[in-house]
Amino acid sequence: MWARVAPLLRQAGHEVLAPSLTGVGERSHLASAAVDLSTHIADLLQCLRYERASGVVLVGHSYGGMVVTGVADRAPERVRTLVYLDAFVPQNGEALLHLLPARVREHFPSAGWQVPPLPPQAQGMADPAELAWLEGRRDPQPLKTFTQPLALEGRYRGARVYITCTGYAPSTFAPFAERARNDPAWRYHELPTHHYPHVSLPAETAGLLLKYA
Repeated sequence: MWARVAPLLRQAGHEVLAPSLTGVGERSHLASAAVDLSTHIADLLQCLRYERASGVVLVGHSYGGMVVTGVADRAPERVRTLVYLDAFVPQNGEALLHLLPARVREHFPSAGWQVPPLPPQAQGMADPAELAWLEGRRDPQPLKTFTQPLALEGRYRGARVYITCTGYAPSTFAPFAERARNDPAWRYHELPTHHYPHVSLPAETAGLLLKYA
């Protein structure tokens, strides 16, 4: 998913890690009903630990906002800046399911442990070439990643950035973007595209991230 952005950041001299979460991407063979939000937080914590990473600009896109929030709370000494890219911004005790509008919750299956991804057309993507590039790169997620509440201790006190995508509507992320835009403690940016700016606007997305790297 970051294949168009990561090379631009590396060309600018930065180390870039883009770990896949358990049960998705090249790790989709590890998907099971037991995988939950805590599993994905542990994935990133282990990545930071074994890469000896510090001073990190930690970026979460969409659901990834849930994960990076938990990671920064558990390892605040490793994270310099927390970036939400058209992403959820949870509070203590909230699960992603709590943050979804009713029209999106209706998309959830009534049985089983996997939740299929929304069609990218529902999130503003219309370009045939982009749709073709995205095909096969998005997987169902285990249900518990949506239903497990996030426990936070408020340990992260570093910088926070919100990047919202303004090129589609309705957006599930509008409330989080509005909150960040009106909070002077946050840095706020807009990209005029759909929910996948790292696909449609890689140079612009990289440019914003480089402001904080």
